[in-house]
Amino acid sequence: MTEERNIANALISGLANMAEPPTREQVEEKAIQIAGIFGYTGDLRNIVTEAMESVVTRMGAGVSLVDVNAKHDDQWIHKRDDIDWTYAEAYEEFLRNEGWPPQMVQSLGDVTGRILGHLQDPLSEGTSWNRRGLVIGHVQSGKTANYTGLIARAADAGYKFIIVIAGIHNNLRRQTQQRIDEAFIGRSSDPEDRRKIGVGLDPGYPGAATLTNINEDFNKNTAAKSGWKINDFSKPIILIIKKNVTTLTALHKWLKELNAEGNDRISDVPMLLIDDEADNASINTNKEDLDPTRTNAMIRRILGLFAKSCYVGYTATPFANIFINPDAYGDDVREELFPRDFIYCLDAPTTYFGAEKVFLDEATSESIVRPIDDCEDLIPYSHRRDDPIPELPPSLYRALDTFVVARAIRNLRGQARKHCSMMVNVSRFVPIQKAVRDFLSLREKKIREAVLANYAMPEEVSSRNMYMQGLKEAFYTEYADAGVTWEEVKVGLNGVFENLHLYVINSKSDEVLDYSRYEKEGIGLTAVAVGGLSLSRGLTIEGLTVSYMYRNTKMYDTLMQMGRWFGYRPGFEDLCRVHLSRDSINWYSHIAEAAEELVQQVKRMRRDRLSPEDFGFYVRSHPDSLLITAANKMRSGKEVTVEQSFSGRLRESYIVPIDPDVNAKNFALIADYWRSGFGGQQEKATDKGVIFRDVRVEVIGDFLTRFECHAKFSGMKSDVVSYLERIAAKHPLADVLLISPKGGSGGEAPFALKNQERVVGIGQPDGSAWRLNKDRVASRGDEKLGLSDPQLAEAKAEADRDDKSGAVSDTHYRMARKRPLLMIHSLEPKGDAVTGPIAAFGMSFPYGDYLTTIKVVVNKVWLEQMQGYNDDPDQEEDHDD
Repeated sequence: MTEERNIANALISGLANMAEPPTREQVEEKAIQIAGIFGYTGDLRNIVTEAMESVVTRMGAGVSLVDVNAKHDDQWIHKRDDIDWTYAEAYEEFLRNEGWPPQMVQSLGDVTGRILGHLQDPLSEGTSWNRRGLVIGHVQSGKTANYTGLIARAADAGYKFIIVIAGIHNNLRRQTQQRIDEAFIGRSSDPEDRRKIGVGLDPGYPGAATLTNINEDFNKNTAAKSGWKINDFSKPIILIIKKNVTTLTALHKWLKELNAEGNDRISDVPMLLIDDEADNASINTNKEDLDPTRTNAMIRRILGLFAKSCYVGYTATPFANIFINPDAYGDDVREELFPRDFIYCLDAPTTYFGAEKVFLDEATSESIVRPIDDCEDLIPYSHRRDDPIPELPPSLYRALDTFVVARAIRNLRGQARKHCSMMVNVSRFVPIQKAVRDFLSLREKKIREAVLANYAMPEEVSSRNMYMQGLKEAFYTEYADAGVTWEEVKVGLNGVFENLHLYVINSKSDEVLDYSRYEKEGIGLTAVAVGGLSLSRGLTIEGLTVSYMYRNTKMYDTLMQMGRWFGYRPGFEDLCRVHLSRDSINWYSHIAEAAEELVQQVKRMRRDRLSPEDFGFYVRSHPDSLLITAANKMRSGKEVTVEQSFSGRLRESYIVPIDPDVNAKNFALIADYWRSGFGGQQEKATDKGVIFRDVRVEVIGDFLTRFECHAKFSGMKSDVVSYLERIAAKHPLADVLLISPKGGSGGEAPFALKNQERVVGIGQPDGSAWRLNKDRVASRGDEKLGLSDPQLAEAKAEADRDDKSGAVSDTHYRMARKRPLLMIHSLEPKGDAVTGPIAAFGMSFPYGDYLTTIKVVVNKVWLEQMQGYNDDPDQEEDHDD
C-alpha cells in the first residue's frame, strides 16, 4: 500500500505543475514512467483514477459574514512576523502524504488562515476578550480536516488550550480523537500503543499534549491521575470530548479547581473551543445528560473561566438551534453562543458528491436515487421497538444485490483494497436493527453459497439459480453502462465475500466498524452497516456505495446528518445508489434548495455590509424554521405567531387540486389576464412561452387572490400575497412568465398554455390533492426565461464569483432579475391516476428584503400537515448512556 501511495503522490505532484489539464492517456503514460522508477509492476488503474481526480479538484475560498461594526483586524496573522507555522506545515505535509491534491491542501491552508484571522490574536493586548463564530460546511465534505487545520494554525499563533467537542456518541468521539492524534498530536493516544504516528513521524515535530485518549473521554479519574495544570505544559493541550453534561461538568470542575486563580478566571491561557456538529444539542430530548440548555450552559461556563476565549461552531445544518429555537435556551445562552463576530461558509470541492448531484441536478439524480415503495407494510415509518418484523421489503434485498455487484465492479476497476460499504437505516430501535441485520445476514449467506456454486458455471446453468438471477438483474438494471460485462462481473463475484461483514452500529452494540484494522493489513473491508442515529451523526462510513434509508423526520439537522451518502467517491461515483422513501426524496430536495439559498444570502449580505445578527434574524424568519420552533412550542397545542421572510425564495403551488371544475376556472382566469396583458402590458416571446414585463404587483396580487388553490396550499398562497404587498413600495413592478413549452401537448385554443409533463408518484393523488414530485413545479432554469443579455451576463458573473463549477442556477437568475416574478404553468400528469391539465403557479421573490417579514399564525393542524409521521428523538434508543 505504501508503494502505491508513493507512486500516486509522485504522479499527483508531477501533474500539478502542468499548464493544461492532461488527458487520461497522458496520465497513464506518466504513471508507467514513475512506476518504472519505483520498480512497481502492480495494477496502475487506481493510481491513475486518483491522479485524474486530483487534477480536476478545486475548492473556492468560501465567504464570510462579519460584524462590520466591531473593531477587529482580520489581517493580524499577516502582521505578526514571529509566527513559525510548524504545526500547520506538518499538517499540510501529512495531507499531501494522504493523497490530498496539492491545490486542495493549498486552498485549505488559505481558508483556515482566513478563519484564524476572524479569531483574536492570542498575543493581543488587553486582559480579556472573547470571540464567537460559526463555520458552515457540507455533510461529509471535510469539516474535520478544516477544523484540524484551524487547530494547527491556532497552536502556531499561540493558543495554548484547545477543546474539541465531538458530538454526542462514543464512536464519533473516538474517531475524532484518532484523526487528531494523527494530524496534530503526533502520537497514538491508545494506552496500549503509545507510538509516534502521522505528523509525529517527522523527527523535529514538537507534538501536543492531550488529556483524553481513544478509549477515555475526559473524566475526574483521568484528570486526577494527571494532577497537571495547564501551565505545566510547554506545548498546547488538546482535549476531545463528548457533548454531554457529565463530561462538561467534570472538565469545568478540574479547570476551576486546578487552574483558575483570582476571580475564578484563567487569565494567561488563550483558549479555543471547537464545537463540532454545533447543532447537536438541538435534539429535543428528555435525556438529562443531553439536555440542550444544560450542555450549552456548561459550555458557556467553561468559556467564562477563561479571560481569553474563542468559540467556533462547525455545522453542516445552519438551521441549528443556536439561531432559531427560542424555547430550548434562555436569552443569556443564545446570546452567549450566538456567532455574533463571524459566519464563514465553506465551499465544497468540485469533486464533492453532494446534495446538488444527488437531489437537484435532474440528470444525475435520476441515476442515483431510487424510491422505496414497499417498506410501509413490513417496517412502517411509525413502529414500536417490540413490533414483529415478518420479512424485509424486496427493495432492500434488491439493494443488497446491487451492493454485491457494485463491489465486484469496483474490484474489477482495481479497487479491491479500497473499502466499500452499504448503509441501512430503517429504525431507531435496537431490537429492530438486530432483526434487520439477521435477515440480511441470512440472505448474504445464501447469495454467497449461490455464487460459490455458480460463478464459474455456464450461463444456462447459473441463471437457473434465483440468487444469481437477482444479481444479474441488479447488474442489467443498474450497471449495464459501467464499462464491464456481466460475464466479467459473474467471475468477479467470488472475490466479493472474502472480507464482507455485517454490523449493527449503535451505542448498545459492541461491534466496531474499524476500517483502520483492515487498512493495516492492506485489505479493503466490505461492510454492511445497519443502525440508527449512530449512523446519522458524523461517523464516516468509508467507501459508502449503496444507502437504504426509510426514516421520516422533517427536522433539518437530523435529516441532513442522516445523509451519510454525501462525500467523495473517487472512481466509483457512477456506482452509488441512494434508496429513500418518496417523502424523503421530496424533503431532501427541498432542504438542498434551502441550504443553497442560505449560502447565497450570506454572499448577498456580505456585499450589503450586513452582519451575523442580520443573518440570524433572517434564518429565524425563514419559513422552514417553523418546523423546528413550532415542533417545540406546539406541545401545548397553542397557536404560534412567527415572523417570516421570503427574500430570495421561490414559493410554488406544489400541492394542486385535481378537480376538473377548479382547473377549468383557473385556466379561464389565466386566459382573461393574458388577453388583457396583465394590466395592459405587451407580451414578448421567450424560448418557452411568453413574458409580460413591468406588471404592477397589485395586478399579480389580484390574480393570485382569485386563483383557486387546494385547501392544503391556501395558507401559503395568502402568505405569498401578503409578502408581495409588504415589498410593493420597494418593488412596484414585476415580471409574469406564461410557461408554454414548444413541444408540449394542448395549447390549441387562443390564450391557452401548452402542457408540461409531470410524473405522478406512487400513492398519488392523496384524496383531492396531487403533491408534485420533489415539491417542485418549475423546471430548473425556468427563471432564466425573459432575462436581457446584461442580466444573463450578471447571473453568469454571480455564478463565477461562487468559485465552483461556474454553473448558473435559478438563484443566480433571481439575483439578476431584481424584481418579483410570477410563473404560470399548465401541467399534464403522466399515466391515468390524475387527469389534466392542471394549473399551477410559482412566485419568485428578489434578494435584499431580509428584514421585511409578515406575521404567520401556525397551529397544530399546520404542523401535522407539514410533518406527517415524525421520528421522535425522545424514542431514539441510539444515544450513549
